[in-house]
Amino acid sequence: MLQISASSFYYKAVNRDDNQIIDALQNLADEHYRWGFWMMHHYLRNDGKKWNHKRTYRVYTEMKLNLRSKRRKRLTRREKQALLEPLTPNLHWSMDFMQDNLSDGKKFRVLNIIDDFNREGLAIVPSKSITSQRVITELENLKVWRGLPEKIRVDNGPEFIAERLSDWCKNNQVGLTFIQPGKPAQNGYIERFNRSFREEVLSMHLFTSIDTFKTTAHQWLFMYNHKRPHASLSNLSPRNFLLKHCKEDFIDSLYPTFQIDN
Repeated sequence: MLQISASSFYYKAVNRDDNQIIDALQNLADEHYRWGFWMMHHYLRNDGKKWNHKRTYRVYTEMKLNLRSKRRKRLTRREKQALLEPLTPNLHWSMDFMQDNLSDGKKFRVLNIIDDFNREGLAIVPSKSITSQRVITELENLKVWRGLPEKIRVDNGPEFIAERLSDWCKNNQVGLTFIQPGKPAQNGYIERFNRSFREEVLSMHLFTSIDTFKTTAHQWLFMYNHKRPHASLSNLSPRNFLLKHCKEDFIDSLYPTFQIDN
C-alpha cells in the first residue's frame, strides 16, 4: 500500500551519543585555536578515534567551531603589587610615556624616568617615535652615571612588554614590575610627576620643534630636582631630600652635571 520496502518501514534510527566527539573537539579547539576541521579530524584519527569524517564534521558545525572569530591577544595576568616607598635611591624606578603636539600639529612622545625614593626626574626624552630600543638606549645612558635599580615599574605599553627590553633587563639583573591594565594609580609616583610636567610645561608652552622643547624641559627638570618643593618630601626638593637622608659623597656619585642653555 505504501510502495516502500519492508526494511525501510521497520527501520528505527539509532541515537548515537556524540559526547565523546564534542569533548574531543572542544579540547582541541581550546588548546590549538588555529587548527581547522581537517587538522582536528586527522589528529583524532591518528589518536585511535575511528569516527567517520562526516559524523565528526556534523558535530564540528553544530558546535559552531567553523565560525570562530579571531582571538585578540591577551596580556599576561598582572598581579596587584603595593606601591611601596623605597628606603634608598636606585632601588625602584618608574617609567611612563606622555604625548603632546607641536605648533604645526605633529605629535611627539616623551619618555619620563624617575627614582621613586625622592621622586627625582632622571630623564625626559622627547621624540616623534620611541621604540623599545630607544628605551634601552636611555637606560644605558643612565647606567653610565647613575647605575641601575633593582626594579623598574611600568605599564603595559608595547615598548615595555617588548621581548628586547625584557632580555635587556634580564642581562642587567633589573626586574620589570608591570601594573595591572587600566590601573595607572599603581604607578602613582610617575603619574604625579607627569601631572606636574604637563601643568607646568606642556600646557604652558606651544613648541615649534623638538629642540625647543628639549631646552625648556631640561630647564624645568633642573628646577624640579634642585629647587621645587615637593609636598610628599616634607616640602623639600628631591636634591635636598637626598642630602638630608644620604651621605654627600654618595649623592655626588649619583648626580650628573646639568648644562642649561640660557
